[in-house]
Formats: sequence, structure tokens, C-alpha cells
Amino acid sequence: MSSRQPKKRRPRVGPPTERPGQPGGKRDVNRQKKAQALKDAAMALFLERGIEGVSIDDITRDAGVAKGSFYRYFRDKTALVDGLMHPARTQMESALQTCGRALESAADREAMFRAYRGVGAAVVTLVLEWPDVARLYLQESRGPGVGARAPVRTLTELISRYAIEITEKAHAHKLFRPIHPAVSALAVVGASERLLQAVLSEEDVGNPLEITETLTTIVLDGIRARP
Repeated sequence: MSSRQPKKRRPRVGPPTERPGQPGGKRDVNRQKKAQALKDAAMALFLERGIEGVSIDDITRDAGVAKGSFYRYFRDKTALVDGLMHPARTQMESALQTCGRALESAADREAMFRAYRGVGAAVVTLVLEWPDVARLYLQESRGPGVGARAPVRTLTELISRYAIEITEKAHAHKLFRPIHPAVSALAVVGASERLLQAVLSEEDVGNPLEITETLTTIVLDGIRARP
């Protein structure tokens, strides 16, 4: 019989994508910097060429990051686009949910205006804080919702769905004329996006901070129910 002792198993080493280090430590800070560099490079390239016209090679080259390192931060290009759209999606969904809840109890024109002003304020904040995200949304939102463009289309569909739900709630309170909710809701979304594009393109549309109030007045006066 052999007197050799069985070898002890070595502790399992995690895959290369595992990221050791304490949150806020040096390694964590370096990871955040590289991830942000990839996001910044991607955003600039997406706005210049469109999402589908940019490769991961292009992004890593402009970010000064090795291509192999890309996958430590993002599963693929779709995940990167999703990361770029996340703040806008979170803010808009919250504003639309708040508006919907307010309209459930709205009983008059002023209450309806207050509910819609909340959405307008969220749009203004989005443009001021993340103008490039807004530009990317407007640029890509009408394209096919496949591949890396899918997160943009998801935001488009979310906005449309909530807009229709909000309009249905206003109809339930007989605040709007008997126009099909999808027609009036999507018309408002289209007008809002066109004005947003005008602001970002620096077209002469007056004071940008007054646009949402003016649009709310025009739209709601046009479709609200008459006494």
C-alpha cells in the first residue's frame, strides 16, 4: 500500500470577472473610473454614429481600456446602453407613477394641471442633468427595438404605456373629451419629444423653463371636457 497522503484541494479561485476589494477602496474607485470612461466614450460615439454603428472595439479604443477588460464591467453592448439609460428611465417612471396617482383623485382642472406639471418638472430635470441621455433617446427611440438599441425602445414603450394609463384615469373622472386615450396620450408624447429636441438643438423656442407649462396649458385646454 502506498503511504502517500492524498493531496489537499486548493481553495477554488473565482472567475476573472470577480472584483475583489472593499467598496470605496482603491480598486473599487479604479473600477468606477474605468466603467465611467467606457460610458463616456460610448455616449460620444453613439451620438456621432448611432448605437448600431459603434463596436465594442471602438468604445474600448476611445476609452483607453483593453477590450478584455470591457467584460469586467458590462456583459455586452446592450448592458452598456441599459446603464446609460437607467437614470432617465428611473426618473421618468417615478414621475409618471406619481402623476397617475394624483389623477386618481383629481376632481377639477387645477388638480389635473398639478398632476401633469410633475411630469413636466421631471422632463426639465432630465434635460438639465443628463442632456446627452435625452439626445440619445430622441435619436434612437424610433429605431427597431433589437440588439443594443433595445433599452432605448424599452423606455419609449414605458413612456407610451404610462401616458395612455394616465389619460385613461383622466377620462374616468370625465376631465377629458371622449377622444380615444391612446390618440390624445401619444399626441402629447410626440409634441413633448419634438419640443425637447428643439431645446437640445438650441432652436428659438423661448425660455426652455416655460415650455412645459405652456405645452401643458395648450394640450389640456384642448382636450379637457367642457363644463
